[in-house]
Amino acid sequence: MRDQITAGKLLGAMRANPPLVQCITNFVAMNIAANVMLAAGASPAMVHAEEEAGEFAAISGALTINIGTLSSGWLAGMLKAAQSANAAGKPWVLDPVAHHATAFRRNAVARLIELRPTIVRGNASEIIALAGGASRGQGVDSRDAVEQAEDSARQLAERHGCVVAVTGVTDFVTDGRQARRVAGGSPLMPQVTALGCSLTCLVGAFAATAPDAALDATVAALAVFAVAGKQAATAANGPGSFSWRFLDALAGLDKEVLDREARISAA
Repeated sequence: MRDQITAGKLLGAMRANPPLVQCITNFVAMNIAANVMLAAGASPAMVHAEEEAGEFAAISGALTINIGTLSSGWLAGMLKAAQSANAAGKPWVLDPVAHHATAFRRNAVARLIELRPTIVRGNASEIIALAGGASRGQGVDSRDAVEQAEDSARQLAERHGCVVAVTGVTDFVTDGRQARRVAGGSPLMPQVTALGCSLTCLVGAFAATAPDAALDATVAALAVFAVAGKQAATAANGPGSFSWRFLDALAGLDKEVLDREARISAA
């Protein structure tokens, strides 16, 4: 039965029953992340306050947590939301943005990962550092290649019982036992701020659609981004025109086209 799961089928299922996804993301990403989710067919809710984050996580289909613009108040909301998602049996996704940059971030991610996220998504430098290795990352930028983070991703997946996605030129996804690579996209994508943060939110939407198939859900979200990114780049003149074309490509992406054009391979 699992062999019959495809990215296109999951996209169709998500659009047929749009999941409500609680997106605790950063100030930079909120607008583009919400637009990406709506274009793809999901329902985003940017709810992060400590007073309601836990309550909202219990009624959402999935939770995503991004520490990009972290503060003490936001961290309190993140912790409550993750605890509530776990109690309600809802999948949740952790995006450890620049977690290695400061002691505050390192401590925050240590506390969050103890709550056992379903999926961790980050760039190569973030994943290497999260596994305890020495990365070359500077701030939110990755200075390491995806290939250099593959062993770290496998270690993290085995250690924390989660799916780990390393995104870059060719994405790598593993649950510690099996792994996939997803190719595609465009060199313009890193030039549009918060697209990676938006991808984390979309991973949450697919996880809500297939909560018992976290690896397949993650691969599907990455494939959607890769195919839409490639399509948007064909007529884009730069990052500005790419940005709106990418939203249009997401909205117009057909599930059959997705399955035909997705470049997914075993790793």
